[in-house]
Amino acid sequence: MDSGRVQLAVALLAVTLVGLVSWLVPHPAVPVAIAMVPIAGILAFRAPFLLCLLFILFTFFRLHEAFPVLNPLRLPQLLALGSLVVLGALVVTQRIRIAWSPELKLFAILFGLMTLGLPLASGRDIAIAYWTDTYVKIAIMTFAIASLARAPGDFALAARAFVLAGILVAAVAISNAMNEIGLVEGTRVTIGRDMGSVLGDPNDLSLVLLFPLSFAVALVLTPKTGLLSRGFGLLGALLIIMAILETQSRGGLLGIVSVLGVFAARRIQSKAVLFGGGAVGLLGLFVAAGVGGRQSGGAAEAGAIDESAMGRLEAWVAAWRMAVGRPLTGVGLNCYVANFFYYSDWWEGFAKAVHSTWFAVLAEGGFPAFIVFIWMCVRVVRSAIASARDLSPQRAGAEYQPAAYAMAQAVLAGMAGFIVSGTFLTQAFTWPVYILLALAAATSRYVLAQAATATSASPSVAARP
Repeated sequence: MDSGRVQLAVALLAVTLVGLVSWLVPHPAVPVAIAMVPIAGILAFRAPFLLCLLFILFTFFRLHEAFPVLNPLRLPQLLALGSLVVLGALVVTQRIRIAWSPELKLFAILFGLMTLGLPLASGRDIAIAYWTDTYVKIAIMTFAIASLARAPGDFALAARAFVLAGILVAAVAISNAMNEIGLVEGTRVTIGRDMGSVLGDPNDLSLVLLFPLSFAVALVLTPKTGLLSRGFGLLGALLIIMAILETQSRGGLLGIVSVLGVFAARRIQSKAVLFGGGAVGLLGLFVAAGVGGRQSGGAAEAGAIDESAMGRLEAWVAAWRMAVGRPLTGVGLNCYVANFFYYSDWWEGFAKAVHSTWFAVLAEGGFPAFIVFIWMCVRVVRSAIASARDLSPQRAGAEYQPAAYAMAQAVLAGMAGFIVSGTFLTQAFTWPVYILLALAAATSRYVLAQAATATSASPSVAARP
């Protein structure tokens, strides 16, 4: 067959494919999306880290739900498929080596424990469904980010991508608050509540918004990041804080103070000024958010402990009972809500969320998973502290890289926000901590690579222990 006939056959096949998909999904953007597939495929193999970032942006930040016009394009599914294909090809062809570090080792143990607990889960179908739909994707992307992020350019791309996603989600939240769209309890903003979005819960929305805050502040405060990057970070930080205020989430407000407190602690010597300023700032955020006017957990509720706080205490008691009842495996991944009725004395006709990352791990994974999870978080914090020290301008000297230093600071501040807000909100088996873990591992590997290079160039330079 000559080349002309081959080209004609390919063209007819392409037209048929476009027509079939357009008939199945009648949306004007579908033919354009199909036409971009070959170009996207080439770019994916040339920039696999960008592809993984896009997948995370749509899966974690739920951009397609914040902007419903993107929903028909099925971008999360397409990006998931593309990421798996590209990562698989890169691993098979040995173009990348899977990263391995103490943080990733602990995550692998945690993932193994939660996976082994699937057959023993009290709600096996619930646990398997969550593992398949979410947790296994988190595991793949954790190792992908840790393996693909190797240079300051990768760190800069990740930071700006997270800040951009935060700006987009914050803008929608602020718009919804101004136009009184999807408000809960009359005052608390949500996104996509009518379509059952994760962002339809104000607490979950505050957690999604809190994640990019540390990256935005890092862009503002890191020396030599450039005027445009500082302005971009400042815009992101302001919009994100405004949007979190509109959620009136107390855990989110505590998270803001924790993130800002880490950056302040590295710049303010006086502990009295630091803690005093933090207390004043937290009080100011609570007043600005109007938490006292909330229907649940507001000043209108009488008693020393409001109903919202009492509900959390009851949820934690139920979680403890689940762990004691099933100490080795817990009730199973994502099975807390389904078991709440059987382990709680407080039943109001519906099951409550656990409202605590730590108690969620304890209840759903048992004591072994709880110990590993705590150990994993401690290890990530220690790694971030060491990387921030080694990458600082004072330590790095002429080899100072602003993007790498900003990433180390952002991971440390992000972990502080996660630890504090996670005490009152549920994010044990969702994206934030695992993205931070992957970036901590990638940053640490970069530090070690720089130390090895310096050692080979000058034997008198000692490598990082």
